Amino acid sequence: MKLKSARITNYRSVEDSGELTLEQVTCLVGKNEAGKTAICMAITGFNPHPSTLIEYEIERDYPRRHLNDYSDRHGEENAVVVTTVWELDSSEIRSIEAQLCVGALTNGTVTGLRRYESEGIEWSANIDFRKVVQHFIDAANLNAAEKAQLGQPTTSDELRKALEKIVEKSEKQKALLDRLFALPNKNGNGAVISVLNSCCPKFMYFSHYDRMAGQIRIDNFNERKAGQVAPPIERGEEIFLDFLSYSGTSVEEIKQADTYETLNARCESASIKITDQLRDYWTQNPNLEIEVRVTKAEVSDAPPFNAGIVARARVKNNLHRMTVPFSERSAGFIWFFSFLVKFAEVKKSGDKVFMVLDEPGLTLHGKAQADLLRYFAEKLAPYHQIVFSTHSPFMVPADDLASVRIVEDRLYQPRPNQWASDGTKIRHDVLAVDRDTLFPLQGALGYDLTQALFVGKHTILLEGTSDIVYLQVLSDALGRLGRAKLDPRWTLCPAGGIDKIGSFVGLFGGQNLHVVALTDFAKSDRKKLDGIAASKVLEDGHLLTFATLLNKEEADVEDIFDVRLFASILNGAYSLPENKNLDGVKLVASDTSTERLIKKAEAAMRLMPPEVPEFDHFAPAGWLLRNPKVLTGKQAGLTETLDRAETVIKALNALMTA
Repeated sequence: MKLKSARITNYRSVEDSGELTLEQVTCLVGKNEAGKTAICMAITGFNPHPSTLIEYEIERDYPRRHLNDYSDRHGEENAVVVTTVWELDSSEIRSIEAQLCVGALTNGTVTGLRRYESEGIEWSANIDFRKVVQHFIDAANLNAAEKAQLGQPTTSDELRKALEKIVEKSEKQKALLDRLFALPNKNGNGAVISVLNSCCPKFMYFSHYDRMAGQIRIDNFNERKAGQVAPPIERGEEIFLDFLSYSGTSVEEIKQADTYETLNARCESASIKITDQLRDYWTQNPNLEIEVRVTKAEVSDAPPFNAGIVARARVKNNLHRMTVPFSERSAGFIWFFSFLVKFAEVKKSGDKVFMVLDEPGLTLHGKAQADLLRYFAEKLAPYHQIVFSTHSPFMVPADDLASVRIVEDRLYQPRPNQWASDGTKIRHDVLAVDRDTLFPLQGALGYDLTQALFVGKHTILLEGTSDIVYLQVLSDALGRLGRAKLDPRWTLCPAGGIDKIGSFVGLFGGQNLHVVALTDFAKSDRKKLDGIAASKVLEDGHLLTFATLLNKEEADVEDIFDVRLFASILNGAYSLPENKNLDGVKLVASDTSTERLIKKAEAAMRLMPPEVPEFDHFAPAGWLLRNPKVLTGKQAGLTETLDRAETVIKALNALMTA
């Protein structure tokens, strides 16, 4: 069974959520107090897992402002909390057909609802009862007289009652009646409900508050569990039991271990198994491993761990060669580990489980939240449907926004300067009135789009857009001549200057990117370059300058061009009057204090008449992009320009990795 949609009504802040359509993994996004927890708990209560039993209570859960009007609003029937729509798979349809007949269901969609104070789910399926009744009669092989005694029943209940009224039943009629009595609730609807109840997954609720205890006392655990000894078992201790069970041992087995080696072997097995799982999905620190130790209590420890036998979980940091109590690790680590343990135990049990996760990974670092999303996709989604709530941008699946639903506490104005709540609503678009609600979605989109738009797997960082244009146009010109052109796997990205290269690489370097930086160079930039090199944000040999590649003391991207060719580009870019046209000699002479072509161009343009636009770095690049033919034919300085461009491009391509 796959849950296709749910509608929450009459539960806490949710008077009517509207339809919540569900995917294999569905993300509920909303700010604090929007009602995400109410949605999660209401869904869980539909068919709660024994480990997270949630029951609907009228006094506690029914919307408080309408509580006194409960009877008037709902009459003799209790209020509906959850209405769900499910899609059956082929095996479930066959199970129903095995009890009724082929084609008993007119379609594979069923509806289930749960009320306050109800003992179970109220199912509704589209059953062709006429076909079922006819099948039962045909299968009984009744003769005409036996059929005539039945009348014209249209449901299995009518058929059963007709058979019960016959005083002298034939053997075939008795067999048919026995078949009907064998059905759950003695009718076809009961048979369908029985199959649906057996196939419906249990809903397991897990919140960011669910964290494993770091230690439990073994010797009196069973007595505490039975309520014979105080205090009662806490949630964190139950997760510790799941941890032991997942690892192949239990409180009983530890208590019964009669030698140190037996006990130690079980504890080591538990440690190894869970550590392997942890390392796959906790990339924050690969040097951690879990140890389980069972020791005699020490009298100076805090009660109740100052007597009896105590099982303790510890975390070993192999980098620092030390262990600390599990409870002293970060809240994020404890939650992540506890969740792994809980799910591993659920998977081991083989139960059909629908996962409902309330603010999962709330205390995790952003990168660890990405690990958690990966865990959802790789370990949970293939076997379980998942609904999880969040207000963190890093928990929003930016690559699957179709699975995101907006949760908001909708406000309205009944009169000027007065606000009222219409309750928690779910919407499938991103047009929420409250922009705070959309913040996690906007954050996720911004982060994802920044990477997608500006960086690729192989990225060359350049100072600005003009650098990108020059390299692309020169690469195309070389390609037309059959010479070395820029490897198409490179993504050219503007970093905004040498000062920003370090920050840029620091921001995106953790995304498994291959980054090369190619920058202009003036003598005053030496310390900046040395600082970037010393920071090791780039691989050795991946910080290049135009000065080094062009064998100059100082150079910019413009120094790829021969001075004669660049002069003609400036003439075209600024539509210089004929008497002000530049050539190589004039351009060189415009500023003899530098060999940088861009500085000479700036000096030359300052001498132009007022009607000539001021010089900017992109104007020549933009003109060249629109007039690529200047790089063909026998332009003065073209050969020298293309030779230098090829030198730069070959150096970049040499750094391309597979």
